[in-house]
Amino acid sequence: MGGLLLCSGGLDSTTVGYWLVEKRISFQPVFFDYGQHCVEKEWETVQKVLPISDDLVSPVLRIDISSIYQHSTSRLIAEPNLWKEQVEDDELYIPYRTLLFFSVGACIAQTRGFDTVYSGFINSNHAKELDCSATFLNGLDSLSRNLGPIRFELPFRDWSKADVVRRASELKVPIGKTYSCQLFSDTPCGACPNCVERLTAIEAINP
Repeated sequence: MGGLLLCSGGLDSTTVGYWLVEKRISFQPVFFDYGQHCVEKEWETVQKVLPISDDLVSPVLRIDISSIYQHSTSRLIAEPNLWKEQVEDDELYIPYRTLLFFSVGACIAQTRGFDTVYSGFINSNHAKELDCSATFLNGLDSLSRNLGPIRFELPFRDWSKADVVRRASELKVPIGKTYSCQLFSDTPCGACPNCVERLTAIEAINP
């Protein structure tokens, strides 16, 4: 039946896309515009980095859910001026974003006749959201069993970022073209939790 892939242009979800192609699993990529300040950069990136030239991969579907977070003060929504402002990790919090992604993804998947929602979420060291915790992610399977026919697959759920980088290298993912900065909308800042985790992982496999 194929599946649906939640994708952002970041390293993790992009690597899942290449992993699915390697396994010859067809999928529909879905990108969420939730009002993030870097939305156009991510949208541009996701179309460049996914293997959409492969006949297993459908064109990326963009879904606008930005009105939900239109009053959010998160610095993922309101881009900071790092010359004048210091941003704390807690200011990057967006409530129930992951749960929303999976819920909407399941709706789209069942509507379009897919049986699986794939995601690149991993066991991140810096995730603050309750719905990014290991407990929540490990409970997705039971959630789908109780609510309907859609399965949630997180193939790298127990991996470190270094593990993902290593697998991405094996799959020939264009790692340098992926984008996941939390603070700048055009160029990676190199200092936010996502950038630091990514750079640390790349350095770990390329000492």
